[in-house]
Amino acid sequence: MAWQYHFELLTRPYGGVSEGPVWDGEAILFTHIPSSRIMRYDPDSGAITEARTGTNHTNGLAFDARGNLFGCCSGGRAIVRFDDNANVPVSDRVDGQKLNTPNDLAIDRSGRIWFTNPWNAGNIDPSEVEELDNRSVLRADPQPDGSYTTTRVTFDTTMPNGILISPDQRTLYVAESNSDRIDINRELRAYPINDDGSLGSYRTLHSFGRDSNAVHRGIDGMCLDADGNIVATAGWELGGPGPMIYIFSPTGRVLETHPIACNRPTNVCFGGPGLSTLYVTSTDGHFYRADTDRVGWAIYP
Repeated sequence: MAWQYHFELLTRPYGGVSEGPVWDGEAILFTHIPSSRIMRYDPDSGAITEARTGTNHTNGLAFDARGNLFGCCSGGRAIVRFDDNANVPVSDRVDGQKLNTPNDLAIDRSGRIWFTNPWNAGNIDPSEVEELDNRSVLRADPQPDGSYTTTRVTFDTTMPNGILISPDQRTLYVAESNSDRIDINRELRAYPINDDGSLGSYRTLHSFGRDSNAVHRGIDGMCLDADGNIVATAGWELGGPGPMIYIFSPTGRVLETHPIACNRPTNVCFGGPGLSTLYVTSTDGHFYRADTDRVGWAIYP
């Protein structure tokens, strides 16, 4: 019998989207996009404090293998590295044009930053315009001089959202959310990563169907457990099975589902000393935790 997750609300909803939870070895960091803050939850004391301000509507967060923290700065239309005293842009253009609004990111063992680049107009100044003619997955590669070069790697996405790299570094998982299209399926996709960093043709691991009747909301954010399974936030209050945490095998089999009491869960990560506690954020600014029978996986710490 599957373990039943009991989600505990750790703070009142902040109002507006909370996102990007990551474990730093001692605490959970997560973003509150409207207030441009990174919050810090200490599981030992239960305290939630303000870790950083002025993040310019940063969404997803990720550590590299060395412990550097990077974020998708949607307001600044850039991928940034959070140094001690500065938010350092490392990628803000591709093919000579401004990025859209980076949403989520995953970093491989080589330090390459893979990120989704949809268009979320609500996170930027209304005067900003979408320069690119695509909404794709991009890859920022570190160079010897400390700079990064950015390359488009998908040519078949319309609104990519959550993103993960498999523990063996051979597969890129992408949530194709199609949040403003009613004629395309919402999908969890698996792209093989070629030796040169390009991607092969994807396999559809799971389809949530189309949204012509406001029934299905596909995957938003994802994380991995130690067995390589994909733990994903999906669903909403408007229909279908409702807000849910899904657990998929690497081949796309639905292993478990766990309902959660928020309208739209946004992202998820494992944390705690044994990496067995699941933390979840939402579009209304919730921050939840649940004990599980799984162990999480990430390249850091």
